Amino acid sequence: MTFQIISGSLEQGLVYGIMALGVYLTFRVLNFADLTVDGSFPLGGAVAAALIVSGAPPLLATLAALLAGMLAGAVTGLLYTKLRIAGLLAGILTMTGLYSVNLRIMGRANIPLLRQETLFTQLHDTFANITYLDLLFFLLLALLIKLLLDAFLSTDFGMAMRATGDNPDMIRSLGVDTQAMVIAGLCLSNGLVALSGALVAQYQGFADAGMGIGTIVVGLASVIIGTGIIRPYTIFRATLGALLGAVIYRLAIFFALRMGLAPTDLRIMTAVLVIGALSAPTIKTIWAERVRMRRQAEENAVLCRKGVGDNA
Repeated sequence: MTFQIISGSLEQGLVYGIMALGVYLTFRVLNFADLTVDGSFPLGGAVAAALIVSGAPPLLATLAALLAGMLAGAVTGLLYTKLRIAGLLAGILTMTGLYSVNLRIMGRANIPLLRQETLFTQLHDTFANITYLDLLFFLLLALLIKLLLDAFLSTDFGMAMRATGDNPDMIRSLGVDTQAMVIAGLCLSNGLVALSGALVAQYQGFADAGMGIGTIVVGLASVIIGTGIIRPYTIFRATLGALLGAVIYRLAIFFALRMGLAPTDLRIMTAVLVIGALSAPTIKTIWAERVRMRRQAEENAVLCRKGVGDNA
């Protein structure tokens, strides 16, 4: 199998890795189960596509998508902090409302971009001689966003946000506004998710109102798989794990399809991957306990045989 065949999966893994970084921010840093992702991902694609079709520069359209995602995250944050709606329900409400918002933005169910100027048509026009240009672009962009996120989480503000997820009572006693931290974290997370959606829409050549279905599951799978491979002892390792997990997930999908798995079975495969990643520590602990008990039983049996021999 040549590298050219799997390069498309690597490109998808990296662009979805940006989304996984956003999911990591809420799921791991804030300890917040945010389902807004399923709405903010297509929101980014809808905003970018609508602006590109209307004649806006692709870069400006992409940045507008990021801002729209941040606004969606702010809505969830305000529902959770100010109106005291449970975090899970707040995300569901925002996600549900965003479906109608996305349709309103696009004016229809999908917008084709195949004949429009996008970031990728501009890249190919400017750097036509570079091999694997899309892959290189996604790699550099994903690493840049990862490093910027690492730097942000290492600042005083970022550490206060991390403390809000770890121990909100403690950090609140130090005078930190935990509600503001949650809102800021949700804004940043959904901004990254929407940015990923805008890039995916331009990469695949269309934006669709249903392109966000299951996004949160993919993001969680990426984070869980990545942090299972690279132990998140530091922020650098944790964000690297999220990116790596997204790439591994896409490669797993690719090889599953190559082996004959029907595209309609991809959702159940994703569920199996998430279940396996979540249950792996428990299975490992149970297995280690059984091995320990077996060894203990063998040692007891040996001691009993020695005792019988000595008495004889």
